[in-house]
Amino acid sequence: MSVDHEMNDLARQELTARLNLIESMIAEGRQKTESWGWTFVLWGAAYIAAIVFANLGAPVAEWSTWGHHTLAWPITMISTLVLMFGYIGLVGDKGPKQPETTMGRAIFSMWLAMGVSMMIFFVAAGASGRLDEHIYIAVIGAMLGTTNFASSMILKWRAQLFTALVWWTAAVVGCFGSLTQSLIVFLAAIFLAQIVFGVYGMISERKTMARKSGAVHA
Repeated sequence: MSVDHEMNDLARQELTARLNLIESMIAEGRQKTESWGWTFVLWGAAYIAAIVFANLGAPVAEWSTWGHHTLAWPITMISTLVLMFGYIGLVGDKGPKQPETTMGRAIFSMWLAMGVSMMIFFVAAGASGRLDEHIYIAVIGAMLGTTNFASSMILKWRAQLFTALVWWTAAVVGCFGSLTQSLIVFLAAIFLAQIVFGVYGMISERKTMARKSGAVHA
């Protein structure tokens, strides 16, 4: 009887250890995503800047996603990409070293795959002349919605689930709404799902680091 009792205790301890490990991995993955909050803000600002620059000189009522200045988007996107990697190169080696986790690699791989897929699609569709503004908004909304949703399910993060719903809404409006309606919803999605979510992640990261620092000093 005592042997069975000891075996049950060992099984419960092993199960508890595995659950604790899973929760720890989820927490680390969420913190890793929070640490990239600044990139959400950066790209959100880049999208808005590209739309504004592309429509400079045009009445607001005539604004569109592409605008009247065709070079605004490629210049803004390339500049943002250089700025992002330049910043990572400058501060990457100076920041605190954190061990790379399986959860972190999974999230990073998912976002990398989305970025590559988006780049391939838009370059190919644009070069073939089969890309219009409704398709552009719908595809961006669908891709970002899918990636944010998958990440939110892995990390059990309701805030990121909200961003997925926002992007999916933009995708639907991009398909069925007028150009003006699509642009308004697209701008709202950028603000809520990129800038607001990015700032939220940055604030959450600071709070987490402060708690850890307090725990270490205690």
